[in-house]
Amino acid sequence: MGERPRLIPSQRIRAPLLRRAIVTTVALPLAACAILHRVQFERPSVELDSVEVTGLGLSGGSLTLWLDVYNPNGYELRTTRVEAELDLEDTHFGDALLEDAVDLAPASHTSVKVPVTFAWEGVGAGARALLQRGAVSYALEAKFRIDISGSRRTIGLRSRGEVAIKDLTR
Repeated sequence: MGERPRLIPSQRIRAPLLRRAIVTTVALPLAACAILHRVQFERPSVELDSVEVTGLGLSGGSLTLWLDVYNPNGYELRTTRVEAELDLEDTHFGDALLEDAVDLAPASHTSVKVPVTFAWEGVGAGARALLQRGAVSYALEAKFRIDISGSRRTIGLRSRGEVAIKDLTR
């Protein structure tokens, strides 16, 4: 009644291999999902560290923004494009574009050098603030294109603060 069929030797070898293959096929994707679920993406933060004047002309000039970007994640992030808009004293000052790849080390700060072009019309309010207070208030709105494990994502970052005159004359 409850007798099991007898297996020939070649079937005895195949049965455990088949069981292992089935277990592996089911277990690996489940383990990968569990690991990926634990790897959460945290948004980096950005601060304007300093500004360097790199060129002046009749219609405007160019600056280098030094951004302090903090990557709170436990893994490296790679930016492939940075676009930024810089306002000084609530007046649009210039636009920045960096198309070079920058690696943001895990759980640390990275200095990112971003070139900016500006027109003279945005300089008036900033110059007044420098003369009166010795500092300029700024608003920075940046978009970072980041590659994470083969997928591409664009994240927006904002920062507000003040840059002292010593930072503008480095």
